[in-house]
Amino acid sequence: MTDVVIRTATRADLPGIVAMIADDQLGAARESLDDLTPYERAFAEIDADPNNLLVVADRNGELVGTLQLTIIPGLSRQGSSRGLIEAVRVSAAARGTGLGTTLIRWAIEESRSRGCSLVQLTSDKTRTEAHRFYERLGFVSSHEGFKLKLS
Repeated sequence: MTDVVIRTATRADLPGIVAMIADDQLGAARESLDDLTPYERAFAEIDADPNNLLVVADRNGELVGTLQLTIIPGLSRQGSSRGLIEAVRVSAAARGTGLGTTLIRWAIEESRSRGCSLVQLTSDKTRTEAHRFYERLGFVSSHEGFKLKLS
């Protein structure tokens, strides 16, 4: 994936990012391209927070991937920070090209450069292929995650 540049997302990238997030079995049921207003609000908050990075993988002006990396300061692990990887998506046209590996390795290195001692992520239990992908990259399914929907 030498022809791909991972860069900070801009407001102009938002429609493409939302389209990638919506382009799978889970996202199709919970995302909407009809009104970008809620995504614009969220983008503004992410963009203003130095501990949040929303990045895109850009291949010759085409968005082919995205992820969000949040650096979380913490008291555990002797006061160390951790990187939290969220919303990893690769466009349908770029799947199977190694781009996912490139994105995750970028997030790991960015977390390391920011002093993190740990990188973590969650993945929906139905995404068994994603679980194998993360395990191949060295991630261990060491915890059981819990979520509580508030809306």
